[in-house]
Amino acid sequence: MSMLDETEMDSTKKFNELFSELEHCDEEEQKQKIEEMNEIVDEMNNEEFRSIFKSELFDKIDKMIEEKKMSIENTILLLKHAGCCIKLKNVFIPSFGKSSLANRFEKMIIKEEKKKEEKNEKLFVDLCECYIFLNGYINSKMRCVCVPCILKAALKKEESEETQKEVEMALLTLSGMGHCFLRKELYLKEITEIIKHQQKHRNLTKLANQSAWLFLIDRFCSDEHIERIAMNELHFVREATKELEELIGCIDWKRKEEEMSKEEANEVLVITGWTKTIKSFFDSCKLWNEEFVELISSIVQEYRTVKDKFREISYWCISSLRNAAGNGFVPVEDLLKRAVDVVLEGMQRQTYNEGMTTECLRFFENVSIKLKEKKEDDKEEEERKATKRKIFEKMEEEGYEDTIASFHKMFNFLNRHFWITVLSLNISDYFVNV
Repeated sequence: MSMLDETEMDSTKKFNELFSELEHCDEEEQKQKIEEMNEIVDEMNNEEFRSIFKSELFDKIDKMIEEKKMSIENTILLLKHAGCCIKLKNVFIPSFGKSSLANRFEKMIIKEEKKKEEKNEKLFVDLCECYIFLNGYINSKMRCVCVPCILKAALKKEESEETQKEVEMALLTLSGMGHCFLRKELYLKEITEIIKHQQKHRNLTKLANQSAWLFLIDRFCSDEHIERIAMNELHFVREATKELEELIGCIDWKRKEEEMSKEEANEVLVITGWTKTIKSFFDSCKLWNEEFVELISSIVQEYRTVKDKFREISYWCISSLRNAAGNGFVPVEDLLKRAVDVVLEGMQRQTYNEGMTTECLRFFENVSIKLKEKKEDDKEEEERKATKRKIFEKMEEEGYEDTIASFHKMFNFLNRHFWITVLSLNISDYFVNV
């Protein structure tokens, strides 16, 4: 067994041992043990999360609550911290939604929401945050209850450290909801107010600001009006470019990840979050303006900065560029000037992985599709042909076709493992012919 495997086993074993002791402790001792468990959770990797946070664990917690062996406050202390880590580390935990604990939380949330007097606002927010953090799918009824509750917490404007943490937690929770449909009257006024206040006063933490934007960008798919607000009123592209460039500039990227300070490690998480937000933006946006060019340049610079040490961020950079190439409103000329070089490099690096390779192939497949679309206007058609010639020459110079050919036998394998967008099996679909 490797040293790494032993370390992982020790972490999960220690967590499970502490958990088994909880029902034999009084509330204060239980709280102390949970704080120890939360420290272990901070260091867990994805596999450890999935091995521990199963339906059996959630059902056991539910039984302990039922038998009054664990208070709801201590339950929240454990699960809210775990949920936050699960979100930050991008781990999918499907088992909570099927557990008896999820049913308990739903009933408690609905009961608290219906109270006219003596409503415990903190408990209400905590329950909603735990429920969304841990749940893979939130039905429309629970969305309508939880989202306004959490946004109310996120609207707090006091500048105390405690309030900042509460606001950060609320916005981080909302950013984990993905593209699920929400009626805009549930959130648009509030999230717009939060972002505008941030732009004026810079009161949010970096993570909270990025989370607020991701929540808004993920709503594009349901309403183009929201996109117009984000683009024309809140100026997302300008904000994202500025935030990304500032974050990249304040980290010493020469140091190894394990040598970074806690603050720098947190900023790496925020950079990863911004890159995913931009990826989501390129996937959905329909309003082009010239500021896009600088945003694409920032992603390219980010890739060049992190490529040697941070493979996850490198992947999200290439994935963002792939989405830009697939967006019908992003001119292919801007991709040629700024992005083609780094995507070629991403394919040709010896340390490639299947996910990165797939995103690179999709990028060039999308570029090829764009360049095959003939223009009705004669001048635009001439420009298209000139662009094709430039890309053809670059690909020929870099040995791009040979690189594609070397991966061609893997296409079926890649399609089985990365099925969201299936790669064409026709190798000519990746080439640019003049």
